[in-house]
Amino acid sequence: MNVLDRGRDHALALFRIVVGVLFVCHGAQKLFGVLGSKGAVSITSWPSGPAGVIELVGGALIVLGLGTRVAALVSSGAMAYAYFVVHQPKGLLPIENHGELAAVYSWVFLLLVFTGPGAWALDRVITSRKETGSTRPAHV
Repeated sequence: MNVLDRGRDHALALFRIVVGVLFVCHGAQKLFGVLGSKGAVSITSWPSGPAGVIELVGGALIVLGLGTRVAALVSSGAMAYAYFVVHQPKGLLPIENHGELAAVYSWVFLLLVFTGPGAWALDRVITSRKETGSTRPAHV
């Protein structure tokens, strides 16, 4: 792996971690009523409750780089649903219907489905250990 590939891999990891932390914050805000929330929602409250669970769990998995592609696919789908069902009926364009964040998250997570987690991902550590049969930590 050359220097440019390594740099891209690390930049992708930083991108994944930052976006994942922001997504976790949205889930925590919904489920626990923290971070400036007006109150917590029940996980059985449709669609906010399940969305909060996806944001919290999916975001945490994305931060850790664990099952990244699957977590990103589920998260992308949840945000596409949020955009088309919750926001889009309020106006045609995201700027009109306040759905910019849902749209951006949907595309960002779809990108991670195809690019993978980048460096510093638990997925890579697990794969490396399986390939080498080693119990020592792998260098990522």
